[in-house]
Amino acid sequence: MFRGNKRGLTITNNMIADPQFLSSLRSILGNDSLIEAQEELSAYECDGLSAHRTMPMLVALPESVEQVQQILKLCYQHRVPVVARGAGTGLSGGAQPLANGLLLSLARFSGILDIDADNRCATVQPGVRNLAISEAAKHYGLYYAPDPSSQIACTIGGNVAENSGGVHCLKYGLTVHNVRKLRIICIDGEMLTIGGDALDAPGYDLLALMNGSEGLLGIIVEVTVNLLPIPPTAKVMLAAFDDAENAGKAVSGIISSGIIPAGLEMMDNLAICAAEDFVHAGYPKDAAAILLCELDGTAEEVLHDIAKVEQMLQQHHCTAIRISEDEEQRMQLWAGRKSAFPAVGRLAPDYYCMDGTIPRHRLPEVLRRINELSLQYDLAIANVFHAGDGNLHPLILYDANIGDQLQRAERLGSKILQLCVEVGGSITGEHGVGSEKIDEMCVQFKPLELQQFHAIKAAFDQHGLLNPGKAVPELHRCAELGAMHVHNGELPFPELERF
Repeated sequence: MFRGNKRGLTITNNMIADPQFLSSLRSILGNDSLIEAQEELSAYECDGLSAHRTMPMLVALPESVEQVQQILKLCYQHRVPVVARGAGTGLSGGAQPLANGLLLSLARFSGILDIDADNRCATVQPGVRNLAISEAAKHYGLYYAPDPSSQIACTIGGNVAENSGGVHCLKYGLTVHNVRKLRIICIDGEMLTIGGDALDAPGYDLLALMNGSEGLLGIIVEVTVNLLPIPPTAKVMLAAFDDAENAGKAVSGIISSGIIPAGLEMMDNLAICAAEDFVHAGYPKDAAAILLCELDGTAEEVLHDIAKVEQMLQQHHCTAIRISEDEEQRMQLWAGRKSAFPAVGRLAPDYYCMDGTIPRHRLPEVLRRINELSLQYDLAIANVFHAGDGNLHPLILYDANIGDQLQRAERLGSKILQLCVEVGGSITGEHGVGSEKIDEMCVQFKPLELQQFHAIKAAFDQHGLLNPGKAVPELHRCAELGAMHVHNGELPFPELERF
């Protein structure tokens, strides 16, 4: 398995497109919208998981839905694999291209088509940046709630593909809870409208199926999202702890008290120090952990909830509390959290960004066991969590140029994901599976469950041309993993015994 090695090797493209296919593609796009030169193709060799690098055979940059339909029909006829790409900010290798396939960039689909303030929704193209939706809706007193840390760059099409979350997903939901309608194009060029303008529709919930489908079922060309009124008041509480486990217990305490914060984030000391040195957010560098708890609503509601949360924090041995006094302070406190990933990148030549989910009441135990794994593998870990919904982002620090650090980081990452499954969680929360975690899918799911995933894939894409090799492993791969570990005299994935 490959991980977050920023010095990952590139697989050079030595594939040559079929002349007839290439000629037809040029006639659809023209020379200005088809990239063929090696030096230009290299810009598309990976997404945010830069260890996975493959030079695509070709890159297409269509400008219209009709062009996308024609391209997919052509690929279907010639059995050419297709990988869709948005902004390329994904962290699981979901947009990793194929040496024998076409990379379909949707970067030019960047228009906001309509904002319907009365019905509180916006219709946008897939290449629209996440933050741009809220910027456009602000004039109407509305905003789009899901806010990944990369929202300044990531696109809504990629958010749907990965079912992205963000710091406010605890109260307002993931992407799947905020999408009303999709228009997708199937591999044979057929257009489907999934969902509708109403808030519910009869039949199977294909809209939920498409969210998080990682480009395996269709190409998204239009998205209608829900908009929410901007809360009249929002304040952030920063709570410091001298023990990370106490911070984890406080998370469960706040939720069990009946309060659902707009956001509830946790950072450990290593992440705190990195973020503070990077953006100077005002974080206490001597704290073992901090919680960032945002409360929103009317002024009266927020004051009531602040008092209740403050009481809960003190019960769990909080050492200091700071409350934002204005919007500038609120945004500054969030700036540290949203800059945590690049900030940690300054601490080591390489880091592997993990993504797993656990039941939040198991957070103290998991924190302790992650620390034990860090000591066992002799690699530092900076912990950044969407603590309120149990979404973990441990960042494993290493140097790929030193000994076996990369291999140890790989094994440590797998152990953390296995731990997430063991306590009743998942191998991913919002980054998706992509090519990064495809082996761990064998740990998460049983053979019959994986067979059902393949059946759904075949219903949309009979020949497996859309983003092949991602998200759902072949059953023989799971069996090979089990046999390999048995041959080595160990079975780090006990679940593989069933294969």
